[in-house]
Amino acid sequence: MAAKKPFGGMTVSFAGRSDSMESVFGSKAIPPSEMTKKLWAYVKGKKLMKK
Repeated sequence: MAAKKPFGGMTVSFAGRSDSMESVFGSKAIPPSEMTKKLWAYVKGKKLMKK
C-alpha cells in the first residue's frame, strides 16, 4: 500500500535536530496552548516545514 500524502501537503521534519525540550519550551510548566504556540514558533523559525 502506498503512503498517504500528508493533510494539507505539508510535512514537518525534526531530523538532525539536537535541541532539548527545555530549550524549546523553557524550564517552567506551561499549559498545552502555550506549548503549541512555542512549538509552531520553533518550526517556523527553523524552517522545518516543507511542501
